[in-house]
Parts: sequence; structure tokens; C-alpha cells
Amino acid sequence: MSNIGEMAPDFTLPRDGGAMLTLSSLQPGSVVVYFYPKDDTSGCTIEAKDFTSLAPDFAALGVTVIGISKDSVKSHDKFVAKHDLGVILVSDEAGQTCEDYGVWVEKQMYGKTYMGIERATFLIGGDEKTLQAWRKVKAKGHAEEVLAAVKAQGKRL
Repeated sequence: MSNIGEMAPDFTLPRDGGAMLTLSSLQPGSVVVYFYPKDDTSGCTIEAKDFTSLAPDFAALGVTVIGISKDSVKSHDKFVAKHDLGVILVSDEAGQTCEDYGVWVEKQMYGKTYMGIERATFLIGGDEKTLQAWRKVKAKGHAEEVLAAVKAQGKRL
């Protein structure tokens, strides 16, 4: 679980395009890591497009944005191409990073219980500590909320 004030769990996972990405390799820069359930679904597309539209603002503040789901790299590549996304998408097919961040949870839909990714976002500072966490996120307007929080952190990043 990634708790505020604690070291964020590190990971090395394949990203869109096929290269490997290690979270700690992005330090001392700050990172927004957002977890989402599935490529090319309505809420996940809204969130990815919103983070993409704000990517220059995050970059200007020295912050890298990474989206993580259990979808394959091939699925991520299609998602990126279809919607012209400008954020890094990482594949956690085995689900270990989802477990490490505490976002692999029991969910319910139409009276059925199943395991899935809870939409959640973590702001990780240059010291690799979690500065802020959002759980049970609603996709619409979330990227703007995260950007406002990044701006509010100021020098803590």
C-alpha cells in the first residue's frame, strides 16, 4: 500500500512502445501514477485524454504522468494510437504493482462481486515518498484536481 509520507513502491514494468520503465529512475523528478481499470473504456478514456491535455502543464512543473492497468503493452499501444495519448502507459499484467499500491480490490457491479483495479492516483515527490493519494476516483475532472494539487505542493516536489 502506498501511504502518504511513506516510500512509494518501486516498479519496473513494460510501457507502451515496449521499453521498460522503472519508477525510481525518474527521480529526483516527481511523478503522478494513476491506476485505471481498462484501456479504451469510457471512464478510462476520459481520464487518459484529460491527463494528455494537461501533460504540458505537468511537464512544466517537472512532473511525469504514468497510467497503469493490467492491459498488455499491445493494448496500450492501440489505446495510445486511437486517442493520440501523450502520457506513459505501463502494463502490470501480473498485477504485482496493483497489489503493492493497494488498488487491486473487491468490487461490485450489478450484484456481482469480482476483483478489479480501483481507480486511484498517487503523487510521488522527488524523494520517492507519496505526497498525496486519491482513492475511488471519478474520471471526469480528476486530472485538473491532480494538477491543482501539484501546484499547491510547490517546493515540496
